[in-house]
Amino acid sequence: MSELLVEFYSEEIPSNLQSDVRKQINERLKESLNKEKIIFKNIFVYSCPTRLTILIKDIKDKVKIPAREIRGPKVGVIDDVLNNFMRANNINKAQIFKKHTEKGDFYFFKKDSAIFDTKDLLIKELLNIISSLRWKKSMRWSTNDLHWGRPLRSIMAIYNGKILKFTYGHLNSKDFTIIEENSIEKSKKINSFEEYDKFLSDNNIALDQEKRKKRFLDKFEKICKSHSYKLNFKTSLIEEVNNLVDNPNVLHLSFHKKYLELPNEIIISTLESHQRYFPLFNKKDELTNNFFVVTNKVDKSNLIKEGNRRVVDARLSDAKFFWDKDKSKNLIKQISNLKKVTFYDKLGTIFDKTQRLRKLCAWVSDEININKEKVEIAASICKSDLCSDLVNEYPDLQGVMGKYFALAQGFESDISNAISDHYLPIGNDSQLPKKPISYTVSIVDKLDTLIGFFMINEKPTGSKDPFALRRSAIGLLKTVIENKINLKLGDLISYNIKLYEEQKVINENKNTEVEILSFLRERVKNIFKDKKIKNDIIDASISSHSDGNFYELYKKNLIMNKYINKEIGKNVISSYKRAFNIIEKEGDEFSGRPDAVLFRKKEENSLFEKLNEIRKSITVNEDNKDFEKLLVNLSETKMVTDSFFDNVVVNDENIDIKNNRLELLKMFCNTFNTFINFSKLEGIS
Repeated sequence: MSELLVEFYSEEIPSNLQSDVRKQINERLKESLNKEKIIFKNIFVYSCPTRLTILIKDIKDKVKIPAREIRGPKVGVIDDVLNNFMRANNINKAQIFKKHTEKGDFYFFKKDSAIFDTKDLLIKELLNIISSLRWKKSMRWSTNDLHWGRPLRSIMAIYNGKILKFTYGHLNSKDFTIIEENSIEKSKKINSFEEYDKFLSDNNIALDQEKRKKRFLDKFEKICKSHSYKLNFKTSLIEEVNNLVDNPNVLHLSFHKKYLELPNEIIISTLESHQRYFPLFNKKDELTNNFFVVTNKVDKSNLIKEGNRRVVDARLSDAKFFWDKDKSKNLIKQISNLKKVTFYDKLGTIFDKTQRLRKLCAWVSDEININKEKVEIAASICKSDLCSDLVNEYPDLQGVMGKYFALAQGFESDISNAISDHYLPIGNDSQLPKKPISYTVSIVDKLDTLIGFFMINEKPTGSKDPFALRRSAIGLLKTVIENKINLKLGDLISYNIKLYEEQKVINENKNTEVEILSFLRERVKNIFKDKKIKNDIIDASISSHSDGNFYELYKKNLIMNKYINKEIGKNVISSYKRAFNIIEKEGDEFSGRPDAVLFRKKEENSLFEKLNEIRKSITVNEDNKDFEKLLVNLSETKMVTDSFFDNVVVNDENIDIKNNRLELLKMFCNTFNTFINFSKLEGIS
C-alpha cells in the first residue's frame, strides 16, 4: 500500500479561502477516487497560510476495472451517430450488439476488464480537481494562465517515496518542499509524510489545522480557568485566526479600564473585526478590559505584546473621541444631512428613503394597530447614525450606534431599539426583531429596498445577487411569520411604488408589483420546507396566494400539513377529487356561477347552500382567521357532495341543466381553491 503526498506552496492565502478549498478538495477527491475504483484508507487535506497539502494513505497500487457493458446510441439512429460511437470507443461493427432496456432498444459493446497503475489515474484525477477548484477569489499573475488563491510558487508530489511527475500550468512537480524564514528560502527533499511533517514542525510550522486550533484553544482554557473568564469565543473568529498562523502563540493582554465606559459593541468590534483579537468576559458575562491575541511568533522580549496593546489603546482612544462627539449630535437634526448620503444612483438618497419609510410605517401602523407617532419617529431617525464619524469608522455598527445615540438623547427605549433592530436579521441564524416598532421599520425598510431595485431592473440573476435581495426577502418573510403579522404586502407594495414615483424615481419595470410578490413566494418556499411542510402542500398553497399575506399563508400550510393524512384531510381531498375530475374533463369554459333557478334536485340546493356558507366564512375580514375551523367546514361537505353524486346525474339530457350542474361543480372547486389550490396536491388527478 502506498502514500500520496502533494503540497502546493504559494504566497499567503487568505483565511476565508483556505477553509472552503480544503472542503472542496476533500469531497471531490473522495468522489473521484471511488468513481475510479481506487482503493485507499484515508484522505487528509491540510492548510496553513502558505501551503495547501493533500495526503492519501494506504493506496492500492493497481486498479482493476471489471468487464462491463457500455451503452451506445438508440437502435434506429442514422449511421453517422453509430459510426461516431464506434470510433470514439475504438471498436468495429462486429463488437456491437442490440439489447432491450426499459427506455427501448440500444446498441452495446462489452468492454474487457483492465488493470491500470494507480499513480497514472491519480495524476489525471488530481489535475482535474485542482484545475476546477472554485476559489471565492483567485489571482492570475505574470503571463501565466494559472489561477490560484494567491500566486503559486512550487508543487511537491511524492508517491510511494518517489516523485510523481506532472505539470500544472507553468510548474513541474518536485520532490522537495520549501520554507522561508527571515526572507531566506531553504528546501528539503521529502520521501514521506512523516518526514515532511517533522521537517515543518522542526521549523515551527504546524501543518494540521485541527492541531493548531487545539494548541491555542487549550491555552485559552488554561488562562480562562486561572482568571475566572468565561470560556466563550466566536467560532468564525477561531477559524479565521487558525488559518492565519503557522505557529500559534497566545498573548494575554489588557487595555485601559477607562474604555469600558464605551458601549460594549465598540470594544468588541475593535478587538474582533478590526484586530482579530478575542475579547474576554467574566463569569457574570460582563466585558473585561482583557483580551487574547494569537500570534505567529514567540514573544521573547514582550515587543509583540506591547505593540498589540498600544494598537488597541489607540483605536479605543479614537473610538472614545468619536463617541463623545457623536452622541450629542441631535438625531432629528441629522436627518437633513442624509441628503448627502446616496442610497443608490437611480434611487436617490438615504434622506429620500427615510421619507418613504416614515409614510410606509404610518400606513402599516393603521393596519396592525401600533403607535403611529412612535413608529414614524423611529423610521425618520433610523438612518441618522450614518452621518456620524463613529459609524464611518465602524460601519458594522450602523444601527447599534444609532440606538445608543438615541438613548443618550432621551428617546424612548422602543424607538431607540428600533434603530438597531430594523437591520435584523443579518444572517441565517440571526435573531429577529420582536417588538412592534422594531419589526414594522424592519419590514418596510427591506421591502422598500426590494421594490427600488426591482423598479430599476437590478434584480438577482442566477447565483448573482450583489445587493443581497434574497437575504432581505427571507429576513422580511421570517419577521412577518414569526411575529404573526397579518399584513397584505400586495397593498403595501403598491403604495411603496407610488411613493417612489412621487419622488420622481423612474419605474423602468411595469411588472414590479407582480415580480416582487412572485420573488417573495419563491423565498417563502424554503422557509416552509424548513418547517417540514410537504412540498405539494407548499405548491398548492402558493399557487392560490395573491394578496401577500404571508402569515395567513403560513397558517394554511401548517393546518394542511397537520390534517392531510387524517380523516379531516382525507374527506376534503376525497370531495374535491370527485368534482375536480369531472370539471377537468370539461375544459375551462365554466366560471363557477350556477343559476339556482335551474336546480332540479334538492341535493343541488344543499350543495349550493353549503358552498355559500363556506364562501361567507372565507371572505369574512378577520385579523386572525380560524383556518382549522375552515378546513373542518370543507371536510363536512363530504356528506353533501356524496349525496349529490349519489342522486344527481351531471350529464343530464337537458344541456342547460347539465351545464348548470357543471357550473355548480366549478363553484365547488373555486371555493375549495380559495383555501389552497387542491388540484396541486399529490393524488388529485
